[in-house]
Amino acid sequence: MLTAITGINWGDEGKGRMVDLLSQDYDIVARYQGGDNAGHTVKNERGKFILNLIPSGILRPEVVCVMGGGMVIDPEHLEGEIASLTEKGIEITPANLKISDRATITMPFHVAQDGLEEERLSKTGAQFGSTKRGIAYTYGDKYMKKTLRMGDLCHMDAGVKKRLETIVESKNLTMVSIYGQKPVSVDEMWAWCEHYAQVFAPYICDVGQYLTEADAAGKKILFEAQLGALRDIDFGIYPYTSSSNTIGAYAPIGAGIPGRKLDLSIGIMKAYSSCVGEGPFTAELAMTEAEKDVLREHGH
Repeated sequence: MLTAITGINWGDEGKGRMVDLLSQDYDIVARYQGGDNAGHTVKNERGKFILNLIPSGILRPEVVCVMGGGMVIDPEHLEGEIASLTEKGIEITPANLKISDRATITMPFHVAQDGLEEERLSKTGAQFGSTKRGIAYTYGDKYMKKTLRMGDLCHMDAGVKKRLETIVESKNLTMVSIYGQKPVSVDEMWAWCEHYAQVFAPYICDVGQYLTEADAAGKKILFEAQLGALRDIDFGIYPYTSSSNTIGAYAPIGAGIPGRKLDLSIGIMKAYSSCVGEGPFTAELAMTEAEKDVLREHGH
């Protein structure tokens, strides 16, 4: 059985909480898009947890969590998230966390470029309200075939280094000419990749095969979305969207089993809508701060 939980507003609908509640009835929880540009906050008997990359099902020992190929992953942020969860008593191993070899790596220069471009646009009031996590630039380079994937960390050979050199050469044309920054160092980026290869190689696998076999065996799979439908790159309020497909129909594709369709799609919404970032907020109410406080009190 394949089920997707998605937000039907701009995000912040409470998807993480619902995934945590429903995951007790599922064998696998899989993220299928996005990166660390939004978080799911879960409060349960074990405490309060903020998850940006790892699926919310990680809080249940019996659940296997999958980070699908449609995601963009900042290894540095992921390492910190794992450390934070481990400190709170959550066990994370390659047995309960599987990372797709097809997921795209958010490199340090993606994060840097995101911040620099947002700063440049803000001078004319044209900024998009980016989280400055490098998400758009990672997805952009993914489609231009100018970045690495998590699977490359399992094969750190001369071929991967040559690709990295080509990627950095192209990126430096932008970083130096447009933003006036120092050139990105290939050696520094290679050392960065080597470090995270050692950290994450045991977790990286063909999650498409894993999910296909699990589905065939009758396992119940829950897909967890990040952000809401109105942030979808195709169906949201463009260009004030995220850079991925947040709707439920994309879940099997982004997770790694594109030949399957959903058995159930669950849309999550709040008592009232909220919208973070730049761009239009459809049906926004003009209210005083006092009225907003009353709405928050009763809405929660």
